[in-house]
Order: sequence, then structure tokens, then C-alpha cells
Amino acid sequence: MYSKIAINNVKKSFKDYTIYFLTIAFAVCIFYSFNSIESQKAILDINKSQEEYMTLVTTLISYVSVFVSFILGGLILYANNFLIKKRKKELGIYMTLGMGKAKISSILLIETSIVGILSLIAGLVLGVVVSQGLSLFTAKLFDVGMTEFKFIVSGSAILKTVLYFTLIFGVLMIFNTRIIAKYKLIDMLTAARKSEDIKIKNPIISSIIFISGIIILGTAYYLVTKSGLNPDKLGFKLSIVFGIIGTAGFFYGIAGFLLGVIQRSKNIYLKKLNIFVTRQISSKVNTNFVSMTVISLMLFITVVLLSTGLSFKSALEKGIVVPFDASVKLFTDEENKYKSMEDVFKAINYDFNGKEPIFINGYIIDGIDANMILKDYAVGEFKKSLDNGKHRWEYIDAIKISDYNKIRSLYGEEPLSINDNEILVTSNFTEAKDSVKNFIKNSPQVSIAGKEYKVANKEYLNEAVYNSELADNVLTIIVPDDFKDMTLNAAYMNMNYKNPNDPAEEEEMINLFNSLSGYKSDGAFSSSYTRGEEDEIHNLPMIRYTKSQVYEASKGLTTMILYIGLYLGVVFLISSAAVLALQQLSEASDSSDRYKALKKIGATEKMINKTIFTQTAIYFAMPLILAIVSSIVGISVVNKFIALYGKPNIGPTALLTLGILVIVYGGYFYVTYVGYKSIVKNSK
Repeated sequence: MYSKIAINNVKKSFKDYTIYFLTIAFAVCIFYSFNSIESQKAILDINKSQEEYMTLVTTLISYVSVFVSFILGGLILYANNFLIKKRKKELGIYMTLGMGKAKISSILLIETSIVGILSLIAGLVLGVVVSQGLSLFTAKLFDVGMTEFKFIVSGSAILKTVLYFTLIFGVLMIFNTRIIAKYKLIDMLTAARKSEDIKIKNPIISSIIFISGIIILGTAYYLVTKSGLNPDKLGFKLSIVFGIIGTAGFFYGIAGFLLGVIQRSKNIYLKKLNIFVTRQISSKVNTNFVSMTVISLMLFITVVLLSTGLSFKSALEKGIVVPFDASVKLFTDEENKYKSMEDVFKAINYDFNGKEPIFINGYIIDGIDANMILKDYAVGEFKKSLDNGKHRWEYIDAIKISDYNKIRSLYGEEPLSINDNEILVTSNFTEAKDSVKNFIKNSPQVSIAGKEYKVANKEYLNEAVYNSELADNVLTIIVPDDFKDMTLNAAYMNMNYKNPNDPAEEEEMINLFNSLSGYKSDGAFSSSYTRGEEDEIHNLPMIRYTKSQVYEASKGLTTMILYIGLYLGVVFLISSAAVLALQQLSEASDSSDRYKALKKIGATEKMINKTIFTQTAIYFAMPLILAIVSSIVGISVVNKFIALYGKPNIGPTALLTLGILVIVYGGYFYVTYVGYKSIVKNSK
């Protein structure tokens, strides 16, 4: 009997359940899609290293999913509360007919189970489809092909999704039972006659708070622009606090401020149903300014995450410096046993087998740094970073001219020569490029250890010393071989393969690097150590990369960041849109008597529909517009940070963000508008 009642209720209230159903289905879809990444390895042509990065991505997403489940759980509880509130009168009739609260709870339990199962199934089906697109996206991110395209259904992701959402629905059922137990019959029966009071704040006070909120927001924008993405700076911390306070002040005061402005314009205020629309929007914003604040901040995070994700990945990959097929950097000094990489390879008895690596040393020169050399020639953002103390160095790197020419030989470049009173300067740090060029153009004298040296550069030199994920050479000085006033700091090994495209040479070098790092390997090199040497060698501070390893490490890191950004961004977007939708639909139920009154005084259905559209559009637009304004500032700051590693390209990410906003946010807006009209039309 109760099952039949529950099924009939679901059928009857299908329109009421639409937002609820869609929200759960979207949540399940996103949850499953991102947790199915591990299974995508089956159709991707990836190597062992890339597989390890994908495993790391999967692990990280698993942890993030715990946080996401709390967000989605709270969202589902919020949506459920809307449905319970809307059905108070119906539940009251059940009690009038003699049905106990326990039996009513049973009906709700069955209804929740039905909707939950249906939305779970729909979400999983949609998730399987979306995950196939995610597979193509993953292949693009890792720059790999696909062995064959086939539908992949992740059993582990399904189990995890079912488990997490079963727990959420379990909490939901307990929540419903407690809510029903607290309800009084009289409150249920009179719920439909209760309408929300129109709450209008004093326009003068609202205007003061609104303008203050804008000023505080402007201050936040200024502080974050000046401090950049530096959590250690007071300006950055204050920008977060001011951003939250300013956003809250904005929404607390905007309704009263706009009401005061519109009321002064009689042509607008008194036109058709604008009085009604203005009062409705003002009341709703006043009532929900806290949730509007949270929604706007979530949308801000969403837009920034989505808009900078791909550009961050692209910039980092552009900043990769891999001039050699294989490279090692050893951090050493005059006190260490191993003062060169040649000593290390001799210690492990490694035979390069006809390959011709180069061994060079790096030094530091105390008493002089990049600030001192470049400060009078710095331009643009780099000059600002020097002036405000963002970039500071205690010394400068140096290489002997003979070692530098070894590097040029691997580049295929002709050797350079300098006199005893000359130096060369090199740099590959993107932000400092124009400043270094300006320095070279002026060819000044540089004082080092009490002696003047002339800059012999005729052009900008951007040769790297070793393979690196980042172009971090701000300034390196090339000194004469007999230069004495410097201290050993690093030793390098660089080499190119005999056959650059030979995978056997690559595998050999990777096995060697694994051995140096202490990993057990199937190659021959792990057994080339004696026991005593092994422990000593393994403890040496080294950076070791083949060219392919640098690319894979960079792709792995950026893919992790991008996936987490997309995951959280879409979840925040769904949550924001769903809350706005539910608030509007709740407002439609509470305001049904007002729409009846409009009909009685002659308002046509077309006029009423127009007011509904206007209300819904403005309500959805307000938090989004402020979020976009804040995002412009946020994206600008993030892009300045990204520019340190490579020139960001925001075009593709902007299109991606726009597409997601149109599909998700626009979809919720449309469904809300249709649902609002239906509630008003069917109100009796």
C-alpha cells in the first residue's frame, strides 16, 4: 500500500522532483566520470611512467572525492528540504486521515529510494558516456594515442559512486524521519496559506552598505594585484578577507540600493508589473544575501579554476627546458667526495659505450646577484618584482667559458671566446628576458670582486645548463677559465644519444637514473654497485632527467592540477546553480497567492510569464556577474604568476569555461524558469 502511494506521489510530483533529480544525476555523473580515470589506462597507449602518473591522479581524485561528497551531500539535503517544505500540506492531510508519522516517514523513505535509484542509474549512464569523452581528453593531455576506442565501464568507479551516494541517501532518510517527527499538524495544514513576508531594508542604510561593499571589494582587488599569488604576504591574506566581506556587503545592500534608484525613475518603476518584480527580487535577495554571497564566491572559484586550468598546463609545458637527451645535476662543493659527475660514473663503473657525454661544473659568485646587475636595466613586470622585493638572490651562478663551449657543442653551435676582462651573460627566465636584453644592449661594465668586466654579448643567449621542468635561469655569468673568486656549487652531465629515436638508449638511461636514485631496476645498472658505494651514491643530492622524463613529469603534474580544477569547478558550479534554482522554486511556492492576486486584477499569462523570466534571469545573473568581475581580477593575477613559466593562452580555456557555464548554469536557469511557470500556473 505504502509503496503504491509513494510511486503515485513520485509520478504526480514529477515536475517538483525535476531539479532534485537533475542535481543528483549530474552529481553522480561527475563523481563517476572523474573516479573512472584509472580504468582509462586500458585504452590509452601509455608507458610505465605515464601509467604511474595516472595512478597518482586517481589517488588524488579519490581524496578530493571525500571532500566533494560532503559538498554534494549538503546540496542534496538542501534540495530535499525544499521538497519536504513544498509538501507540508499533503503530509498534513495524511496525518488527518489517521496516518502515523512513522508511516509517513516510510512513504518518504520509499519515495527517496525511488528517486535516488532512478537518478543514480541515470547519472551512471550519463557518467559512462561523459567518461568516454574524458578518455579522449586524457589522451590529449598526455599526448598519447589510443590502442582502440571502446566503451569503458569502470566497475570500481561504479562501486565507489554507489557506496558514497548510498551513504548520502542514508543520512537523507534519517534527516527526513527527524523532520517529520518535529512537524505539528496545524503547521502542515496551514503551510500552503503562509507566504513569505516581503522584507525591504532601509534604502539609505542599504546604499551605504552597498557602496562600502564595493569599496572593500576594490581594495581587495588592489591588494591581490599588488601582492600576487604569494600566501606569505599580508596583502594577499587581507585580499581574501576583504573579498568575502565586500561580497557580503554587496549582496546585503544591493537590493535596497537598486530599489531606491528604480523608485526615483517613475517611468521604469510604474511600468506594467515592474513594481511587483522589483519588490519580489529585493525581498528574495534580502532574505538570501548570505547564500548569494557564498554562491558568488563559489562561482568565482569555478570561473578561475576552469579559465586558468588549461592555460596553466600549456604555460608550464612551454616553460620546459630540454636541450639534451639526458641530463644530471649534482649538488656539490669543495668538501664533498664527488666534485664532478665524472667521478660518480667512475665510482659505479658505468661504461658510456661510445656515447660522448660532457661534464661541467657550476659555481656561485658571492657578493653580487641578479638584482645588482639588472636593477638599472629592468623593465615591465620584472622591474616591479625587483622593486617590491619579490625576487631576491644572494649570489649569482657562473660557468667557465670552456665548460660553456661544451654545452654549445651539444647544441651544434660554434664555440665563443672572451678576453680576461670580459664575461658573457645567459638567461632563459621568461619574465626577465626583456630586462636581460636591455642589459646586453647597453653593454655595461660589471664589477666582480673589485675588477671591472665588460659584457661581451652581442645577442641574447638562452642556453640551458641542464634539463629542467622550468626555465629558471634568471642570470648566469660565463667567466674566463682563470677566474678564481667563485665557489663550486654543482656538477653536471649532459649528453645526446647516438640515435635520438632509439628506445633502447632511452630505456638504458632511465635504468641508469633509476639506479642512481636507489630504485630497483630490471636493468643491469642496479647490480653495478658495490654495497658500500651504493648507499653513498644513493644519498647524493641529484636531479636526473631524460628528455622524455621531463615531458612526462610536467604532463603528469599539470594533468593532476587540471583534473582537480575541473572536478572542483564543475561541482561548485552545479552546487551554485542548484541552490539558486531551489531558492527560486521555493519563492514561487511561497508567492503563489501574490500571482493569484495579479490574475484577479487583470494581469495576463504573458505578463506574468515575463515577470517570472525577469526575476529568474536577474536572480541568476547577480551572483554570476559579480563572480565574473572578481574572476577578471583573479585570472589576471593567476596569469601573471603563470607567465613566470611560459606565456599563457587563455583562449581555449575561456571557450571551455563558457561552454560549461552555458550547459550547466544555463540549463539550470531554463529548468528553473519552466518549473517556476508551472508552479504559478497550477497554483489554486
